[in-house]
Amino acid sequence: MIGAVIELSRVVEGRGPSCSTEDLGFLFAEHHLALAARMRPVVAEIAALEANGEGDATARATIAALGRAGLFQSFAPSTGPIDLRALCVVREALAWGSGSADSLFAVQGLGCYPLFAHGTAAQKERFLAPALTGRTVAAFGLTEPEAGTDVASLQTVAVRDGEGWRLTGDKVFISNAPVADHVVVFANADPSQGRKGITAFVVPRDAPGLEVSAQIPMVADHSIGSLTLRDCRVGDDLRLGEVGAGFGIAMGTLDHFRVTVGAAAVGMARRALEEAVHRASVRKQFGKPIAEQQQIQGYLADMRAELDASRLLVLRAALLKDTGAAQITSEAAIAKMFATEAAQRIIDRALQIHGGLGVVRGVAVERLYREVRALRIYEGTTEIQRVVIATRLLQAEKQRGGT
Repeated sequence: MIGAVIELSRVVEGRGPSCSTEDLGFLFAEHHLALAARMRPVVAEIAALEANGEGDATARATIAALGRAGLFQSFAPSTGPIDLRALCVVREALAWGSGSADSLFAVQGLGCYPLFAHGTAAQKERFLAPALTGRTVAAFGLTEPEAGTDVASLQTVAVRDGEGWRLTGDKVFISNAPVADHVVVFANADPSQGRKGITAFVVPRDAPGLEVSAQIPMVADHSIGSLTLRDCRVGDDLRLGEVGAGFGIAMGTLDHFRVTVGAAAVGMARRALEEAVHRASVRKQFGKPIAEQQQIQGYLADMRAELDASRLLVLRAALLKDTGAAQITSEAAIAKMFATEAAQRIIDRALQIHGGLGVVRGVAVERLYREVRALRIYEGTTEIQRVVIATRLLQAEKQRGGT
């Protein structure tokens, strides 16, 4: 009986992902609308891959599918800056269908963008080109046991060794690590200089002294592991940017992708709302659909309002950047904070509307409930976004001559 009900709950999945381009077209260009249309078959292909496999093989197959679709090219445009609205369209659609696929896409970007922005021609040919086609997998090695939000406190060190470097330290919660072919690793070449000593390196998976841990079990399915570097040897040709430029490279990369975390939250929230509307329409109690209950209608109305607010905040930040804004620090922080927190609330309400079915494995809202939680943590916790927002407000007041 439960199996039949679960199949009934997959009606929304059969419709395919909806996207903000459909009713907020005035915020997009024609190529964004075309991209949204391309995402439907991609999401369907990924759903089939995940239904028929699991683990590292599925992660690699997903990366390959995204590469074949040309989605990774958005990390390295041939002309002009990154198109943030395009990234938002992709992440909204992917997260609607699979949080795991969305994470793989996003982290491929984190491992590619530093090469695009700061890599040499040789580095781009060796590492960036195959990653953009999905033939190889990239990762971003920043987080450490005692260095998360406080990036400047990282303990991994880089020591000169003749014509190369020896890297020693530990990296944790590194997405894509179990399947990565290269990792952009951040290490301090001069700890006495603090953040000014942090330097970036491109470390191949087969680099001597690099050990990749087994998959870390997470609340939601996620390709994530740890890196152990013990006198890991890399040539100076694998240094990315100048010595001491690593902090700026890391922050610049995260700044480009922070808004898109909000887009992923929007995709998850949109899917949850659609599942909730469908369930409320077909589920009958006391002789009528529960959608006729005013309490349920109130839930749905609040969910829709929060979803729309999230979409507008995310797309405001992306549009500002796409149209030439020098920085969108406050707008990105507001979008990331509000959209991820709202998505958690929307998904919780959707699960409540499903009743007991909502906590059954295999039902979309149960998966979303597990997947959304990490979005409030990675790429800057909700708490640090509040600090950023408040700091900018107070700085603006000070510049206006406030006391």
